[in-house]
Amino acid sequence: MKVILLQELRGIGKKGQIIETSDGHARNYLIPRKLAIEATAHHINEIDAKRQAEQRRQTSELESAQALGKSLSQAKVRIAVKTGENGRLFGSVTNKEIASVLSAKTGLAIDKKKVILDEPIKTIGEKQVEVKLHAQVSARITVEIMRLDE
Repeated sequence: MKVILLQELRGIGKKGQIIETSDGHARNYLIPRKLAIEATAHHINEIDAKRQAEQRRQTSELESAQALGKSLSQAKVRIAVKTGENGRLFGSVTNKEIASVLSAKTGLAIDKKKVILDEPIKTIGEKQVEVKLHAQVSARITVEIMRLDE
């Protein structure tokens, strides 16, 4: 009997895969536990439609991330902070602060985990920071740390 797996099963197959199994195994184990459904033409068409919709969604996400990456690569983020002597900061500028300023500037929700800093910024000046927008897309932005005029 041919069935479509609804979950990944170790040693049997992956989710959405069509497998050939014995009638007893399918009827007594896989189907009652909702691990698989019978591979009818209707179910196969549903799975294909879901797979195509998922692929279109991933493609659109990738394209929007690439477009955002191009616009962000020319972006310059300015952060004003209190400083002491010799341009040293009181504290440091972290990826959370950069993400919040970047989110306010672009209007998009950018998670602090997507802003990659080797170490927190502790001096005044310009730094290059990488922002991971998608698994395949990242952008380098310029962050300018300025002295806060009081």
